Amino acid sequence: MREIGLEVFGPTGDCAAIRVAGEIDVFTAPRLREQVLDLVAKKVVHVVVDLGGVEFLDSTGLGVLVGALKRLRTQEGSLALVMSTDRIERVFTITGLTAVFPIHDTVHDAIAADAHWVRAVERGGETVEEWCGRHGLA
Repeated sequence: MREIGLEVFGPTGDCAAIRVAGEIDVFTAPRLREQVLDLVAKKVVHVVVDLGGVEFLDSTGLGVLVGALKRLRTQEGSLALVMSTDRIERVFTITGLTAVFPIHDTVHDAIAADAHWVRAVERGGETVEEWCGRHGLA
């Protein structure tokens, strides 16, 4: 049976990070979609998705990520991706989606590159380094 692990960090203001592990495919992608919709319902519109633990990603998974990006952008939000494996990044390169998504090597880099995220973290009294460290998101 295919498995997907989802761990949410936040919200911090209207920002949250999701760590994904396992496989994102036709069977598991609906769980990721539901998680994003749940965050949007909580007024979270700036999301970082950490794909570092993803072993497999199919077109359904890509569709969920593109759909999430579109939904967040309609609310003046953003979706950044973190990739630490060439295999997953290659899927985005082949499909041309590296031109659509901001892609970073670490969650810290993704948050630090987004002024909205930085302000949200600082309003909570932390630096980006402290926030990432507290959540184990180097």
